[in-house]
Amino acid sequence: MATASIAPGPAPGFAKNPDRLLDFDPSPRRVRIEFNGETIVDSTRVMLMREGGHLPIYYFPIDDVAMEFFTPTDHETHCGYKGYASYWTLKVGDRVEENVMWSYRNPYDEMTGIKDYVAFYWDRMDSWWEEDEEIFKHARDPKKRVDVILSHRPVEIVLGGETVAETSNARFVFETNHPVRYYIPPDDVRMDLLGPTENRSQCPYKGIAFYYSATIGGTKYEDIAWSYDQPVPECPRIKDLISFYNENVDEILVDGQPVEKPVTKWSKK
Repeated sequence: MATASIAPGPAPGFAKNPDRLLDFDPSPRRVRIEFNGETIVDSTRVMLMREGGHLPIYYFPIDDVAMEFFTPTDHETHCGYKGYASYWTLKVGDRVEENVMWSYRNPYDEMTGIKDYVAFYWDRMDSWWEEDEEIFKHARDPKKRVDVILSHRPVEIVLGGETVAETSNARFVFETNHPVRYYIPPDDVRMDLLGPTENRSQCPYKGIAFYYSATIGGTKYEDIAWSYDQPVPECPRIKDLISFYNENVDEILVDGQPVEKPVTKWSKK
């Protein structure tokens, strides 16, 4: 077993930032991870870490990991809140993922509960499952909401000086820590201006999205809109609807009034 540098005592991070969000709570869900045809984790004793500035992360008791597939390495990282992390490389058949699993073997005093738990880089696994449904991108946060609400308020999307969508039958999607998104029926979208792209993204709360670019007046707007043709069961009301990036269109009008344009990680300068 890998042994990280000894780091007992109080966490320097909490000394500087005592109000830092760092929750480590039991999850009632059975969680499995698959890699190259093998189930490398299968646990009903999962812990969920919610840390400020980070996506939620599942931690597993090391006893629930198929450790025969893992080899400890000399790689090490440091967190001012948790301590020094040890790493393991995963090898199943002919596939290898280096330093893909980590654990805080000697955590700081405030985080002793994470000792003997391990975590994994999500996107380097083949699939993750909660109970018997596949989940995407990262662990779901039980304190996050995604509300999909029908609205008959008129919505207009303007791009390249053209109205590319206009409807009174949109679904407004209110998602924690995201701008409001407006999902529009394809019949109310200028589909003649859109073309599918190869881009895909994953969301644990909605599913796998595919994207459209728009071509208007000779200008191409890459990946300006998206849709979910097979949303997760908890979010069926957005199926096949199309949403445009508020950040990157000319403007979105609701009730004839422009919506404030947000600045997000998806904003294009």
